Amino acid sequence: MKLRKATVFATTALVLSLAATACGSSDKDDDSGSGSSGGGKIKIGIKFDQPGLGLKQPDGSYAGFDVDVATYVAGQLGYKASQIEWVETKSADRENALSRGDVKFIAATYSINDERKQKVDFAGPYLLAHQDLLVKKDSTIAKATDLNGKNLCSVTGSTSAQNIKDKIAPKANLRENAGYSECIAALQSGAVDAVTTDDSILAGFASQDKFKGQFKLAGLKLSNENYGIGVKKGDSATVTKINTALEKMVSSGAWETAVTKNFGPADYKNEPAPKIGDIVK
Repeated sequence: MKLRKATVFATTALVLSLAATACGSSDKDDDSGSGSSGGGKIKIGIKFDQPGLGLKQPDGSYAGFDVDVATYVAGQLGYKASQIEWVETKSADRENALSRGDVKFIAATYSINDERKQKVDFAGPYLLAHQDLLVKKDSTIAKATDLNGKNLCSVTGSTSAQNIKDKIAPKANLRENAGYSECIAALQSGAVDAVTTDDSILAGFASQDKFKGQFKLAGLKLSNENYGIGVKKGDSATVTKINTALEKMVSSGAWETAVTKNFGPADYKNEPAPKIGDIVK
């Protein structure tokens, strides 16, 4: 009888020990893993279709300013580049991706505004962009009102295009496409006279090898877009760590290097690196 009880106790202890080991192993593989010291992974949301910012390349690698910023931040959090799992986060799904825990943070031309701050927390900003126009190198368009009677392109539902159509150049002929690639192709062919969205996005497209020397930014600064890094609502510890990483990226010169590398070919006149928490209205 005593032998049977001892066997039962020993079996129970073994089962509990194996269960604890299994739980510990699973925890190391999620996006809140312990970084390079623990072999964990981190999931980061970016765009996959924006040259110069977040682009998935034909060989499966990723490039762009947002990618460089996110990689630097992840490094400061203790993750090697090989430990990053990039997740495509389209604009309409960014808040949901964070609330579901699909990603640890998002760096994807994510402008900080009051409506979004109700749903997510933001670190940064790390870039101050502006709505602008991309035109051909020899274009005579120098101000937004010059668009009256001209053909203007943006993506379907774009607030940038509607801003010009409603407030600045009501006689502009607005053409909406599914993506900016189609707009750039239309500009190249002469089907439209200008493309409008954030200057950083326009600079990214213009910096592609196949477009170098063909386009220029008008430099109009029609709006202020404060790009921040989105974090799940309430995760103040991660926000603090990311802000510290961003400050170090600027002070080390890595931020300016990333700007020049990704936007330089388009002669992008970027704003100085913004101070953490300094939101330009």
